[in-house]
Amino acid sequence: MINIILMGPPGAGKGTQAKMLIQAFNIPHISTGDMFREAIKAGTPLGVLAQSYIQKGDLVPDEVTIGLVKERLAQKDCANGYLLDGFPRTLPQAEALEKLTEELGAPIGAVINLDADKAELVRRISGRRVCRNCGAPYHVDTLRPLIDGVCDICGGELYQRKDDTVEALETRLHHYYEDTKPLENFYRERKLLINLNGLTPKDELFVQISEIFKKVDQK
Repeated sequence: MINIILMGPPGAGKGTQAKMLIQAFNIPHISTGDMFREAIKAGTPLGVLAQSYIQKGDLVPDEVTIGLVKERLAQKDCANGYLLDGFPRTLPQAEALEKLTEELGAPIGAVINLDADKAELVRRISGRRVCRNCGAPYHVDTLRPLIDGVCDICGGELYQRKDDTVEALETRLHHYYEDTKPLENFYRERKLLINLNGLTPKDELFVQISEIFKKVDQK
C-alpha cells in the first residue's frame, strides 16, 4: 500500500510531480482544495460547514478539515493507497492525521519533502505567465512565447495571476515557513521524512520519487 505525503513550499513542483505519480501508480491525488470543492458539491454535512467558512472568507477550522480528510481516505479508491498534497499544513493537523490514518489502518509510509532555495522559488513563480484564453503556461525566462505577451497556441493575451506576484508569493512563503516547515522535524522524528531537491529536472525528480514509492509499496 502506497500512503504518501508530498510536502514543499509553493513552486517546488508538487503539482507537477503529483500529476505524473497518480497516473503511474494509480492512486488518488488528495488535496484540501479538491476535498472542499467535492464535499460542497455533494452537499455533505462537512461540506456545508466548510462552505459557511469559505463564503465568509475565513479559514476552515482544523477539525472540519480533518473530518473531510477522514471521509476522503475512507472512500474505496484509497484502498491501495493515497497521495496527500498540501496537507497537513500545521502540527495539530499532522497529529490528528496520524491518529486517523492509524484508525483507518492506512498509516503514512513516507513524507517526501521537495525543498528549494527561496530566491529560486521567487524567480520560478513570479516569472509565470498564463494565456487568458486557453490557459497555456509560459515563463519569462524558461518558456517564452514567440511574441512577447501573446500565446503561441491561440494568440490570446498572457497575464500574471495574482497569486504569482512577488508580493503574494512572499506572503505564501511566510506562512509556509512559519506553519508548515516545523512538520519536517515532526516527520523526521518518526523516520518518515525524505528530503529531495525540488529544483531537480522534473523527469529526473520523478524517477527519484518513483523509487521511494516502490520501496513503500514493498513494506
